This record gives sequence, C-alpha cells and structure tokens, in this order.
Amino acid sequence: MSGAPSDANHKWIGKLDALLAAGDDVANLAELRTNAIIIQAHTRMEASRAAQGITGVLYRALAAAELRAPVSAKGSFILAGNAFDAMAAIGKVLEAAKRDVLIVDPYMDEKALMDFAPLAAAGVAIRLLADEKDHKPTLRPAQQRWLTQYGASRPVEVRLAAHRILHDRLIIVDDTDTRVLTQSLNSFAARSPASIVRVDDETSALKIAAYAAIWAASSPL
Repeated sequence: MSGAPSDANHKWIGKLDALLAAGDDVANLAELRTNAIIIQAHTRMEASRAAQGITGVLYRALAAAELRAPVSAKGSFILAGNAFDAMAAIGKVLEAAKRDVLIVDPYMDEKALMDFAPLAAAGVAIRLLADEKDHKPTLRPAQQRWLTQYGASRPVEVRLAAHRILHDRLIIVDDTDTRVLTQSLNSFAARSPASIVRVDDETSALKIAAYAAIWAASSPL
C-alpha cells in the first residue's frame, strides 16, 4: 500500500477507523490515523512503513474482536510464523470430535498426520481427502506408518478426489460442524497470516452434503 491508497484501501481503512472509534480504542485509532496521513503525504519508503503499521493495527483489532465474539461464533486468526498457535487452534477443533473428522485439503502432505491428526482423541475416525494430482508424495508413507503404529485404535482413511474438484480447505467435525481454513495445512500460517472460520449452520449443512458425495466418489490412496 505504498503511495496514495486506492479506493478499496480507503474503504477498508475507513471501516477499521470506525471499528476502533466504536470500541473507544484510542491508542490504535491514533496510530491508524497517523499512518494513514503518512501514506498520502510522504515518500514511498515512509509510506511502506506506515502501511505495515496499519496492518499491525488491523491484526490487533481482529484479535480483540475474536476475544469479544460468542463462543459459538469464534474462529482463530494466526499471525505468520506462529507455528504453535496454528497447531493449538486446529487442535481445539479436532479435540471437539467425538466420532469422526473429515479434513479436506487438495495439497495435503504428511503434516496432516504427523502434526494434526494426533490432536484428535483416540477412537475418533480420521478421514483425509486430497486431490489426486496435487497431494504430496509424503502422504502415502505417512499413512502407512500411522496404520502400522495405531491400527484400529486411531482409524485413518485417505482418499483422493478427481483433479481440481476440491476448492475448499476445511475440517468437518462429527458431520455437524464445519471450519474453513484459509491455507493448506502444509504451510498453515508459515509465511502469511491464516484463519480458521466457523461456517454458519445452513452453509455447513450444504458443505457436509457436498463433501459426503465427493468422499463417496473418491478413490483410496
């Protein structure tokens, strides 16, 4: 956002300003307004630093909004590089499962099993759905080692959907609760911020039905 902000940037800066003003967040509001002035009136280098400052204000506002949200509506926002926070946030979703978890990620690799699947309780069935061409070669040996170690105590099944039929990255818990991930698990929040967003009940029901059909039509790894 160096140089004069575009109309789109003006719009979201205005929305952020209104949000901070409504919440009486004086410190962040002052920082936002100062940086907005710098972007318009100063050099490219100074404007770039100011844009980073505004991004920081935005991240803090998102985190505060998440804390204020009711439990049923909460998602998670993870800053870039916060690998432990990413694991903890996904772990909270998986820990809620009583019977079954479906993880959909076209670009799935071994991390789905090595880092995340163990966070679900023993006895919960883990189903992984990936793209037949875009999944990583490390997924198959990870599945084999998982089955060797855990067997029926932690059941895992991996299926591959037809190429490019998967457009979501999501987790469905017990066929009732759907969470959308903004990035693939193999690089979740590694280089840029990522979010886990709870889908409303109506949309969740549609996604659950759609992915049940895709799962049924997909081939075992």
